[in-house]
Amino acid sequence: MQSAKPKTPGPPADVIGWRELVALPELDLPLIRAKIDTGARTSALHAEDQEIYDRDGRSWVRFRLPGSRYHRDMQVEVPLADARDIKNTSGVPEQRHVIETLLILGHHHWHVEVSLANRENMGFDMILGRTAIRGRNVLVDPGRSFLAGDPVIPGSWPHK
Repeated sequence: MQSAKPKTPGPPADVIGWRELVALPELDLPLIRAKIDTGARTSALHAEDQEIYDRDGRSWVRFRLPGSRYHRDMQVEVPLADARDIKNTSGVPEQRHVIETLLILGHHHWHVEVSLANRENMGFDMILGRTAIRGRNVLVDPGRSFLAGDPVIPGSWPHK
């Protein structure tokens, strides 16, 4: 029996906390507090008054994101990526609208799928699930917070 060949180590992972400040610049959201939840498969964003409508033959979703310490009360309009059953915090599947948007965490940025849910009674406006961070070379330290620093948004970042 041959022994397994050791893998060549990759670059060291960036350590992030169980809660971080992130940006969603395509939604004009420069700062939002997110819980990094490796127990949740899907990411979720607090959204009230969701409305689906047609624009140029494509489905869009309009929703309200109530203001917080980190951002103003705002109405967001974005193309709808999907609608699917996603288990809520009680484990019960519920139909949710899903959008795709750019996420900035510290100096990292990538596109993520985010479900829209009423998180009014939750402690965080956003949950960043394991699918969003898979393959991104980050490790979550469950005992520490805000390790990534403020999201680095380039000054020339294109807005909607």
